[in-house]
Amino acid sequence: MNIVFISLDTLRASRLGCYGYAKPTTPYMDQIAAQGALFERAYAADIPTEVAHTGIFTGKVGLRTGIVAHGSPLTHLPKKETWLPSLLQNHGFTTAAVDNLYQLKEWFARGYRYYINSVQKKRSIDGETVNQLAFQWIREHKQENFFLFLHYWDPHTPYQPPENYVAPFYDQSRDPYDPANRSMQAAYNHAAYPFFKHHHYDLLGPVTDASYLNALYDAEVRYLDDRLRELDERLIAEGLYDDTLLILFGDHGESLTEHDIYWDHCGLYETTVQVPMIMRWPRRIPAGRRVKGLVQQADMMPTILEAAGIIVPPSLDGRSLWPSLRGEADGTHDFVYLSECAWQASRGVVTRDFKFIRTLDAGPFVRPYRELYDLRSDPEEARNLAESSASIANDLAYRLDEWVTQMLDGRVDPMLTQIEAGLPFRNRIHEILQQYGLTWSEWMQDPRRDRFDEASAVRHAGRHSS
Repeated sequence: MNIVFISLDTLRASRLGCYGYAKPTTPYMDQIAAQGALFERAYAADIPTEVAHTGIFTGKVGLRTGIVAHGSPLTHLPKKETWLPSLLQNHGFTTAAVDNLYQLKEWFARGYRYYINSVQKKRSIDGETVNQLAFQWIREHKQENFFLFLHYWDPHTPYQPPENYVAPFYDQSRDPYDPANRSMQAAYNHAAYPFFKHHHYDLLGPVTDASYLNALYDAEVRYLDDRLRELDERLIAEGLYDDTLLILFGDHGESLTEHDIYWDHCGLYETTVQVPMIMRWPRRIPAGRRVKGLVQQADMMPTILEAAGIIVPPSLDGRSLWPSLRGEADGTHDFVYLSECAWQASRGVVTRDFKFIRTLDAGPFVRPYRELYDLRSDPEEARNLAESSASIANDLAYRLDEWVTQMLDGRVDPMLTQIEAGLPFRNRIHEILQQYGLTWSEWMQDPRRDRFDEASAVRHAGRHSS
């Protein structure tokens, strides 16, 4: 058998047609979902990218491995930790990756006989580059039993899709730079503006229409969908379709202005933690299966191992999805526990009906300490019920505390250690502000775009005058 394991970085579940989106972003992914199984409530237990992928490849949540933060110099994954590509390689699979996570942390290259770094000098890593590298490798190794990990970054910021992909998602009679449109002001005056100015806004020009950026995101998703179609056509052409377990998943989603988050993936809200998860294996996975119960990313590892005939280590937090795929169960968990520690430090728990969030450090955001949402009546998570439904909030808070204690098993909480050292992304903003003579506390008291841009202009002028 072959396994093609595909990470769709920053792909939000609710932006796919097969998850109910009305715009034509994913016609081919919708087709793959119809040929296999779709998990309606799949969650990223740990966000963002670094911690999500660590959990995926270890089958364990961040509190178990100690990896809870993204971009932190404090983190290290011991080599003794169970690792999916290593297990598969040890059982005779030829393992390969087209990926660049190795540049974040060394452990992402473990277990691969072939690690093909996808970083290029041109536009941020795009699906065309990933496909070019992957297609050549597939041609050369199609006679072997292989595990191929592909990492597509297209929906991630900066949103720079080919121009011809934008028209279906943005009214061409509108001017995205119209000075009369003020819908970008909240984003431009957000405390995180210095970071996104350099990494996103400056690359797009002085956009004034927030809906244009949302359209660019949709265009990126459609571009990605076309690249996945090309990949599937390659698998078919090489005679690999029938015996390939194909898995598509998002590492996290994306907030598109919801909850004061502007085109980024923080916050334990559905926009970011609910991810697409689709599996296809002809004649083994029933076509059109939709699993409605709760599952999490760590469940993919034991599922793959079981499919490959490999004994699943008992230490994993993930549970096999095969009972749900066969229709014998509907999900793997009654509670999925959530964590983030990059822009802000929060933990939460989601049930079939409710979500509870506790924020320990809000970073550049304004957050209540406790949040409770009834996902049945309030899927947008707009009404915080933590006070009005205190008994439910208290019960979920107790469950969260018990789970944290169980996972830590006497070890120091890595989230508290990271908070003491400073949240990684807040530290990045602090470093940027220092370059322009602004302190973090001053900036948080008055986070205005024109204030930062004025400091930037003064520094730029001073550099040239010297």
